[in-house]
Amino acid sequence: MQKKYRRFLPLVLTVFLLAGCAEAVSDSSAGGSTSAAASNLGKTKSEIAAQTEESDSSSANSSAAADAYEDGAGEETGSGESTTEENTGVESASAETVSSENVSEDLTADDTDPVQDVLSQMTLEEKIYQMFFITPEQLTGVGTATVAGQTTKDSIEKYPVGGIIYFSQNIQSRDQVSSMLDNLQSFSKIDVFTGVDEEGGTVSRIGSNPDMGTTSFPPMYTIGETKDPNKAYQVGYTIGSECTELGFNLDFAPVADVYSNPENTVIGHRAFSSDANTAAEMVAACVRGFTASGMLCTLKHFPGHGDTLTDSHYGAASTNKTLEELRTTEFLPFESGIQAGAEFVMVGHILTPNITDSSTPASLSPDMIAILRNELQFDGIIITDAMNMEAVTDYYSPAEAAVKAIQAGDDMILMPSDFHSAYEGVLDAVESGQITEERIDESVTRILQTKYDSGLLDPEEQQEMGN
Repeated sequence: MQKKYRRFLPLVLTVFLLAGCAEAVSDSSAGGSTSAAASNLGKTKSEIAAQTEESDSSSANSSAAADAYEDGAGEETGSGESTTEENTGVESASAETVSSENVSEDLTADDTDPVQDVLSQMTLEEKIYQMFFITPEQLTGVGTATVAGQTTKDSIEKYPVGGIIYFSQNIQSRDQVSSMLDNLQSFSKIDVFTGVDEEGGTVSRIGSNPDMGTTSFPPMYTIGETKDPNKAYQVGYTIGSECTELGFNLDFAPVADVYSNPENTVIGHRAFSSDANTAAEMVAACVRGFTASGMLCTLKHFPGHGDTLTDSHYGAASTNKTLEELRTTEFLPFESGIQAGAEFVMVGHILTPNITDSSTPASLSPDMIAILRNELQFDGIIITDAMNMEAVTDYYSPAEAAVKAIQAGDDMILMPSDFHSAYEGVLDAVESGQITEERIDESVTRILQTKYDSGLLDPEEQQEMGN
């Protein structure tokens, strides 16, 4: 079975089993009505996952949203030397038939944890690579990656990273993107998180390209001004559905910042609102939309980038708010998004001098990561903001930053300025006892568990590829 469809298999099996149980209980039982995608608003992630059909009104709502916001997207252009990699075709796998006997075996299986089984088979080096989320250029060394061929195959086998993020320069056409992502996954021993920044508005790596034929949305601040959570839901559902069709499985959205400082230049109208409660309501609805579409999503940029003056791309950004002030404003959208089921939280390179020390950004601060884990009760994947930003590179080497991120409690390291140096720094830190292998296992377990839950990890297939 092709990997991109495997995530839906548990859902299909559940439908068959429930249908059989209903027939056994009563021949006269009535069929349930189908709910629209928008009716998921207000439900938990588990309730959304339990749905198996969407009504025609969901499609109508999506179409209406697309029409209403068709002219809203901004543009970003990619740059870089064009390098062509020889494309190698990947044969699609034949369809697999799941028998009722296999279903019965799955339901009566022993207590073996499939994630721990996979983890136990991994080398230390493989586990550390899973903690890196890099660009295809960092993986392969090419100038601009637009295909996944032999170079990608050789590179992902040598450097089995956990995720790859794509930008406008990597995205040319629908067929090109689908082929590139399908090939990448076919080369991977463990399926890769394929991520993209697709927020809507000005940050739209896919939507800014008219050849991609995706829906355009205005900045999220415009959505927030409607005070209608259904519109935020439709943003998440539509973007998630369209990205999933192309082969992406993770969106670095929605922005959970509160636009509380009008002089802020990095967030601005990327945020849903300057009002924390409105932003919280819209973020939760957007997360539910992503979940209903089958797309993993990311809340960013904890502990809140909307009140800062400096853009962390170009220097150290800071907030002078106290912890109590953050609790009543910036934390609210993150709390609602976490409760709605967001799988990732991105931690920003933001100094919090009135909470921790004045020199360590939140992304590298054990205290801020502990607040996210313990106070906001987030047990998913914590990923740093891009580590090639000057807020990090001005003060730390790639190896130092990567080691400090893991010591702080981050699970994944996004785009270090030197991937190989960062990896070697972490490996050396483990081998010297500076970081324990148990600490590595803690993060890799979260990564593998999320991949398993979303259909990206098949323990049996992973074992076959390792033989």
